Amino acid sequence: MDYRTYSITLNSLDLGQMLDGIEQRALSYRNTQHYHAFGETLSDDIVEEVTDADEARQIAEHYEQIIAAVQAQIEQQDKGL
Repeated sequence: MDYRTYSITLNSLDLGQMLDGIEQRALSYRNTQHYHAFGETLSDDIVEEVTDADEARQIAEHYEQIIAAVQAQIEQQDKGL
């Protein structure tokens, strides 16, 4: 499936806040993956509603790919300063 690409302009504070939120989502799904694999939680995080550890891993990886893409764009733009 092809998805439309957007260019969004945020100041550095707002961008940092957005990344923090996405990082927390990724961590929550990593913790959920651990819960489904080993039957125990790593922290006080909630366990996300997924069918199994593999689904949680896939969702966490997707969030991590988003983070990596945003960080790469930040680094690229910072080189121009």
